[in-house]
Order: sequence, then C-alpha cells, then structure tokens
Amino acid sequence: MRLVFLGSPPFATPVFERLLASSFRPELVVTPPPRPQGRGRKVASSPVADLARAAGVDCLQPESVRDDAFLTRLRAAEADVFLVVSYGELLREEFLDIPRVVNLNVHPSLLPRWRGASPIQATIWAGDEETGVSIQKVVLELDAGDVLAVRRAPIRAGETAGELAGRLADLSGELVVEALQQVADGSAAYTPQDPAGVTLCKRIQKEAGRIDWTQGAQEIDRQVRALNPWPAAYTFLPGGKKLAVWRVQPLPVEKGASEHEPGTVLTARQRLTVACGPRGEDVLELVQIQAAGKQAMAATDFLRGARFEPQARLGAEPGGEA
Repeated sequence: MRLVFLGSPPFATPVFERLLASSFRPELVVTPPPRPQGRGRKVASSPVADLARAAGVDCLQPESVRDDAFLTRLRAAEADVFLVVSYGELLREEFLDIPRVVNLNVHPSLLPRWRGASPIQATIWAGDEETGVSIQKVVLELDAGDVLAVRRAPIRAGETAGELAGRLADLSGELVVEALQQVADGSAAYTPQDPAGVTLCKRIQKEAGRIDWTQGAQEIDRQVRALNPWPAAYTFLPGGKKLAVWRVQPLPVEKGASEHEPGTVLTARQRLTVACGPRGEDVLELVQIQAAGKQAMAATDFLRGARFEPQARLGAEPGGEA
C-alpha cells in the first residue's frame, strides 16, 4: 500500500517516526517549509523533513498545497492513502480526489467533540476529564468525516496542553499503524459522527491569554494549563508590566473567608497568592511565572526581588483598569 504522509511538527513528528519503523513506510512526505520562529525569528529546520531525509524518503515542502505543480507531483506518487497529521492547511476537493483508496486525518480529540483548530487546548479549558485521538476520513467539511479508529486517554491532574499533546502524539503513532493495517487488509469500518455531539473550537489568539481575575480559581487554572506552551496566560503587575503565568495552583478556602477585590495580592513572601472569583472569594497560588524580558522562574524566586504594596492588584494595563 503506497502512502503519502502530510504533517507538521511537533505533533506529527512521533507519528512519522512510528511509521518509519512499521511496514507502512511513506513513499513521500509533505511538510511546510521552515519559517521564522521565536523571539529571535530564526529559521529552524523542520524535524519532520530532517527525519525524512535521514531515512531516504522523498520530502516536499510547498508554500501551499493549492500549488498546481505540487498537486501534479502528488498525483505522480500514485498513492493509495494520504495520511494527514496536523498539517494546518485546509484541503481542497482536487487534493482529496488524488488517493486511490482513502484520505485519513489524525485528530486529537474524541470526535465529534472539539472539531476545529485547537482541540487539545479546548478540552483542558473546558474541564473535560477524558480526551483521545480519532482517525477519520478527510472530507470538505472540517473534521466531519466518518471515524475509523479511536483511542481514549484520561486528562491528568495539572496537565498542560503541551504535555497532553505529547501523550496524544505517541498514542496517534500506535493507532495510525492499526488503522492502516485495517485499510490494507480490507477490514476498515467507518462510523458516521453523531451531529448531536458536535462541539467546535477556533484557532486561539494571543489575546485569549489575558487572565480575568473575576473568574474562579479552577477556571483560571484550566486557562493557564490550556495555553501552556502557547500563547501563555498573562496578567499585568502593578505598574503595568506584563507577567506570563505558566503554572498555578488553586488553594482551598475556608468557608466564610474574607472577600477581596479580584486580582488582589494576598501573600508575597514565601509564596505568591492572589484573590480571584466574582467577589475575590477564591485563592490562586502563582507557581511559575515570567516577567517581561526575563526567563520563566518559580514564583518564590521572583519574590526575592519583587515588592508588593499592601492591597496591590494584578491585572491593570498601563493607564488602564484591572
């Protein structure tokens, strides 16, 4: 069975590695070209492309899958199956018509829940207890194709989106080999998605990271974990400097405890705790943070050089309100 693999790192990398070690070694690999990344905007080589070249597998890095010359090259591969893993570009009908057997997509959620661009972040932010990986047919409607295989996974306490993505990528590698074997031996059976169970998630914007201190401690915890490593939750220190928040811990609150203005710094010595919730009735500990221009650090280390006035509040931009 001739296979073409289309994927982008980091999620696609372990899946591709698993395929290289299986009987379903791709004939051709397609991955986006290197692009500037990070604060220094350096162009880094793609791990997927590096693996392909090291394994002697032909690799294409088109600017767009809509390019006519690229589509001609895909047709020449005479593939039975296209396998798409986090490629990041919508695929047109003329692309979907190329494989002789089927187009398959690896989606990191339990479809039909969390169709869309940010399923891993969405499942954490929503407080789901379970997620997983679905392998589905690719159709023109986003993530709406019939499902071939599913692998479920619990969401671990305190798990970030980056950590969960790593686990789901490993699961995807295992499941892909099983699914391709079913296609190869003719036993593949596809299940339509239940329209009543559809939920959608959009591409995340940087502005989604701003912490609203009127939210409860559990809600903010989920936001922080969902946006780690990108784009990161953030707030503003008194004075207006931006503070990235990488890890937090909701703390138990005694019944009848005092209420505070949301965002009020409660303790800033051995630990950094902040009031949150509609009436400031919850308490959230900031565990790992990053001041503008600094490295991420434990909040305890940050406090060695930071001073907060009594009743100081987090959240106000320069010249603005919290």
